[in-house]
Amino acid sequence: MSGPDDIGIPAEPGPRRLDIPRGGPLDGAGEAGGARTAREARAHLRLTDCPPRPPGGEEHRPLPEGPVAREELARLRRVYRPVPGYAAMRERLRHTHLLALCGEPGTGRAWTGLALLAGLTEGDGLTEGDGLTEGDGSAEGDRPAEGDGPAAAAGGDVIRLGPGAAPTAQRTERGHGYLLELPADDTDPGPLLDRLRAHFAEREAFGVVLVADGPAADRLLSARRHAVPYEPPAAAEVLDHQLSDLLADKPAELLDLARATAARPDVADALGLDEPRPGEAARLARHLAAHAEGRLSDEGLRERCRAFAPDQARAWFDGAGRPGTLPAALPALRTAALRIALAVFNGSAHSLTAEAAELLTWELAVTLDPQYAPGRQLFAARPGAGLAAARAVCGDGVEDLGDASVPVRAVRFQGRRLASAVLYEAWDGHHNVRGPMARWLRALCDDPRPQVWVRAAVAAGVLCARDYLYGFVELLLPLARADSPVQRMAAATALAEAARDEGVRPAVDGLLRGWALGDDERERETAVLAHGYGLAAGSVRASLEELARLAYEDDGRITSYSVLRLLAGTEPEAVLAGLTHWLHDTRRPRRDLALLTVLRAVTTRTSHLWGLGEVPELEPYAAWPLATALLAARPGSAPQLAELLRAALTWARSAAAAEDALVGWIRRAARDDRQLAVLYGFLPRLAHDGDEPLDVRAATRIREVLEAL
Repeated sequence: MSGPDDIGIPAEPGPRRLDIPRGGPLDGAGEAGGARTAREARAHLRLTDCPPRPPGGEEHRPLPEGPVAREELARLRRVYRPVPGYAAMRERLRHTHLLALCGEPGTGRAWTGLALLAGLTEGDGLTEGDGLTEGDGSAEGDRPAEGDGPAAAAGGDVIRLGPGAAPTAQRTERGHGYLLELPADDTDPGPLLDRLRAHFAEREAFGVVLVADGPAADRLLSARRHAVPYEPPAAAEVLDHQLSDLLADKPAELLDLARATAARPDVADALGLDEPRPGEAARLARHLAAHAEGRLSDEGLRERCRAFAPDQARAWFDGAGRPGTLPAALPALRTAALRIALAVFNGSAHSLTAEAAELLTWELAVTLDPQYAPGRQLFAARPGAGLAAARAVCGDGVEDLGDASVPVRAVRFQGRRLASAVLYEAWDGHHNVRGPMARWLRALCDDPRPQVWVRAAVAAGVLCARDYLYGFVELLLPLARADSPVQRMAAATALAEAARDEGVRPAVDGLLRGWALGDDERERETAVLAHGYGLAAGSVRASLEELARLAYEDDGRITSYSVLRLLAGTEPEAVLAGLTHWLHDTRRPRRDLALLTVLRAVTTRTSHLWGLGEVPELEPYAAWPLATALLAARPGSAPQLAELLRAALTWARSAAAAEDALVGWIRRAARDDRQLAVLYGFLPRLAHDGDEPLDVRAATRIREVLEAL
């Protein structure tokens, strides 16, 4: 074959020269470096086995009020092991009569508080090394152990007061201990703690106050005022001691089985937490014990483990609305914003995540009180406390820039399931948070850096799949109709991501068909870009057919880019077959589309053509032109690539552009021995049409290309 004119296609008068479009639809902005970003965003947010939002959790219920039951105190003696600094805490409480434990809920503060109070009121306190270790509030978190409750016999000397309750002279008895929880809306508890200390000292009683990390804890700790930072014990130790206690009267092999089950990869994957907190470890121990005893199946165990991260997310946001007015609510809003930003930017550079969190804080604050313009906190009282409250850590990371990678200080959740759990809980469980989240994501989608807009677009697509009616109006339409090309690409990305959901895909497909037939140029462009991911129409072949229809609507710049993106995707064979078919089509727009696509394949770097599917075979060749990468990774593509390039060289409308492209292609390969070896194997195919010799025109054009080097 030497060109379309040789297959019966009539020559068209005054053929216009085909020019290879330079750059993608974003004019170079926001394209390179998106591959790693898209892959990481999908990995964190697209978990196929996430449970639906549960109606209620097993943890974080308020502390039960009243005397602590004797059975609970007895279990405390069996399973509690003092945490670091326990002896100093006990001595401080003995002398001052009041101690505030500052830390995150679920880390064992309440269980430690009970141990301190029980030791001082009963006179046989634990010392470093006694007993076993703890959960938080009980073996299960801030609540009594299983089987205890109002009907249990009261111990009498240790009393739990409800959140915000304060002891009175009539209720406080000499020598008794009281466990209190600071109200969430008390951001300056110093005066209250001063009064409590005087109250308990006067009556020779003792009080332990639980203070959650935040502004109140920061103030107390910075002033060294009645407070100590609480350091939780190792989760593995908690888990093992809880299992030993739960299975103490069972055959020894059951304890061995429970320990082995805890180490199974499927259980760890279902849990999705790097290290459970003490209360979670105690809860996990209960499930493992039930599984070892045959009361819980393998799938039942995994199902319960998958609920841990959603329960944590629900507990976080259930408390985020208190207090409900500004400026008192700003610290809670800032913490909630950081958690949501982490859900979108999990594993990304800390600077990007922190800036995104500040932008979301502003959106949340002005939604709560439109008259209040929140500022930014310049210096934190305790640097790193915000990340600890979000169960996040910093570490070394890398951000992909397309042509190179740079080291960054990255931040991530301590658990692979927390990102999706947080994003889903905020979106599904708190309707009034959707507005500020949607505005925030739209703004992020206008950032030219792919490390920002790609993550925001993937998150927008995931949320649209959860509620398409809302997401269509608040996310997709505004992005698609924006003047910004980055936002339109983000809209296409979000639409493709949403189309992964089988229930949403028909709606996305119908929407894109309507846009393709409409008069709005921005919507048509978004439809073309969306089909470049090969998801919206249900298959790569269906997307190719849609792009062929849309070839009539533009000069080929956007359409050929989307076809090129499909060629760099998971089914290049199907794309090459489609291009070859178009080459023989009597409709010129389709022939032009085939020729433009193959010429762009030899001029476009593979790393600029990332999609939403995994293509690991192309990763070693990300810096190469796509045509070279395909020849190296999929040698079977060589015959069709050769046929397409021969056609481009011999068709008058594309010959000049093809010559320029091939000369540049070969010259670039000459600087890299690996690429050059690939082309050495390919060029003979370009010079032969199967077993048939090339006609004079084709041979002449190829010789001219080689002579131009």
